[in-house]
Amino acid sequence: MIESPLIDAVIDIAFKEDIGDGDHTTLSCIPHDLEGRARLLVKQDGILCGVELAKKIFAEFDPSLKMNQILHDGDAIKKGDIAFTVEGKTISILQTERLVLNFMQRLSGIATQTHEYVKLLEGTNTKILDTRKTTPGLRLLEKYAVKIGGGENHRIGLYDMILIKDNHIDYAGGVTQAITKTKEYLKAKGKDLKIEVEARTLAEIEEILKFDVERILIDNFTPEETKKAVALINGKCKTESSGGITKESIRAYAEAGVDYISVGALTHHISSLDLSLKAY
Repeated sequence: MIESPLIDAVIDIAFKEDIGDGDHTTLSCIPHDLEGRARLLVKQDGILCGVELAKKIFAEFDPSLKMNQILHDGDAIKKGDIAFTVEGKTISILQTERLVLNFMQRLSGIATQTHEYVKLLEGTNTKILDTRKTTPGLRLLEKYAVKIGGGENHRIGLYDMILIKDNHIDYAGGVTQAITKTKEYLKAKGKDLKIEVEARTLAEIEEILKFDVERILIDNFTPEETKKAVALINGKCKTESSGGITKESIRAYAEAGVDYISVGALTHHISSLDLSLKAY
């Protein structure tokens, strides 16, 4: 499980959002000293993600809660499985229940969707990448879920990689100007960041290839056009396809020979997995 102050902050905000000045339902009808137990019940097949986060949530909210982990992040799950049990103060279980489920259902949905895309590429050398199309504040967790599902992370944010896209190119005055200015900036700042440049046409690819870049983003090409682009690049740098690629078309792009395919739908177009935390 990734550790980050950002994740700690998200958990803290989520508790403040949910509990406010108190869980008055629980506090009014549950004795403070009552002990209880619950289990995380799987109600839908998929890939499990968020167990490590649940462990963190329970420990931060009430260190006296005892969690017995049965399944792990990345495990294939089926309806009826038990992922873990938790026991301790009943009021603590009730107050953490929804937060644990909200995170785990969404992260498991992302991991499951990613796994489905990854399986479509079996037998090829192409890898699945996520994007920055994530829920604000939840990016690290959602990208963690992509990794759990078998995908790979693209850049985490605007700070850890250069990605010169169409708008940058247009505002800068063209491909050559954008790349030249970027390289000058990196040299002046003493930064060593990988550079990826988006190409909209074969002509732009030819222009990009005059420079030393890490990767070319072949954007909104057809599979046939992508194959021509890959041949033109001819291993001079890594290649990535993006733009409206679906489960139905993704195999054709992989077979065109690209190294990576980035899919925004991994994180922004998913269905949460059906999980439940039940007393027993």
